[in-house]
Amino acid sequence: MLISRRNQLLLEFSFWNEPLPRKGPNLYELRTYKLKPGTMIEWGNRWARAIKHRQENNEAVGGFFSQIGDLYVVHHLWAYESLQSRDETRNSAWQKEGWDTNVYYTVPLVRSMESRLMIPTKSSPLQ
Repeated sequence: MLISRRNQLLLEFSFWNEPLPRKGPNLYELRTYKLKPGTMIEWGNRWARAIKHRQENNEAVGGFFSQIGDLYVVHHLWAYESLQSRDETRNSAWQKEGWDTNVYYTVPLVRSMESRLMIPTKSSPLQ
């Protein structure tokens, strides 16, 4: 029995790479940020400058924001070879000049955050 359902229309941030099929196996992380109302432009401007720190290892799959449904919601999709590579990649971001500044300015914009680790199904183009 269906108890609840939510729909969102998402648009892609222009500064992220287009999500393309990947060879696997990969582990995916979907990070969802619910922002404070009125902060989407500042969030986008900050991430437009900071995404370069996370694209070097090709882990940045896609960045999206809600247009219809729950508003002020951002989704980031990341790909990692394993949990260990996830930890290493995320820790190495802190060594890059400017990453800490991005975190410093974007954390106050967030009302709540959720992270999901996902393993693709065999039919998924994102392996």
